[in-house]
Amino acid sequence: MNDYILSCESTTDLSIEEFKEMDVSFISYHYTIGGKEYIDDFGQTLPLEEFYKKMAAGEMTHTSQISLGEYLPYFENFLKQGKDILHLTLSSGLSSTYNSACTAASMLLEKYPDRKITIIDSLCASSGFGLLVYRLSNLKKQGLDLDTLALYAQDHKLNVQHWFFSTDLTYYVRGGRVSRTAGFFGNMFHICPLLNVDYQGHLIPREKVRTVRKVEDVQLDKMIQNCDDGVAYDQECFISHSGCPEYGKQVLEKVEATFPNLKGKVKLFPIGSIVGCHAGPGTVALFFFGKTRID
Repeated sequence: MNDYILSCESTTDLSIEEFKEMDVSFISYHYTIGGKEYIDDFGQTLPLEEFYKKMAAGEMTHTSQISLGEYLPYFENFLKQGKDILHLTLSSGLSSTYNSACTAASMLLEKYPDRKITIIDSLCASSGFGLLVYRLSNLKKQGLDLDTLALYAQDHKLNVQHWFFSTDLTYYVRGGRVSRTAGFFGNMFHICPLLNVDYQGHLIPREKVRTVRKVEDVQLDKMIQNCDDGVAYDQECFISHSGCPEYGKQVLEKVEATFPNLKGKVKLFPIGSIVGCHAGPGTVALFFFGKTRID
């Protein structure tokens, strides 16, 4: 039976056009910038270019996670239609929405005992989360039932590799992930930290690299080392950027030049508002399927 909803959260950092094509439902986080609250809706309410300009101008940001009270009506709307639900959340290493979703599902199944709600902690973030959902959407269209698709997601979510670099440490300092002293000298000496998402879904600093050009090359090396089939890789590859499309395009060009089977297939997306609130302008992330994350 293929009559179920594939659902996720807005933190997948794809595009609204991509979501329409995938036929995937989503529930949105909220954020505040400059004292005004917005819904995280892939830049429909506040265009992402404008959002990053506001951040660069010094406007402060705050994010709000999806609450139990928001999940309950969201899920119930599908249950009332007689639909089962397979829902993926942002990594529990970065957010508590997984717990909220599980609590909502447990409460609603008491009211709808003949329905099914399966909640999966993606252990992914940003367009890496989006990459997993994209793959699941394609498999659902091929006819996989809910249980089989859920098992696939659990078995493959740690195969989604995430490699980020940032050209501006200002927002990492604000978030407490980098000390003020380290941030000051990092920005002065053009240090671009390379980070990834580990097996528990946490964002972990891995290397400190000087200059954008060098960190792009290190990021590319990480893909060569960790992707399926090395430079013969021919599966999905997503790149996302926070207000720095020129850096995103540079990474895309390097990926396509190194992986001939990906020529014209790599997708570039802006990082959405929720991740952007924490990363700030100047971050570029590379996502692909590869080795299982074990550390």
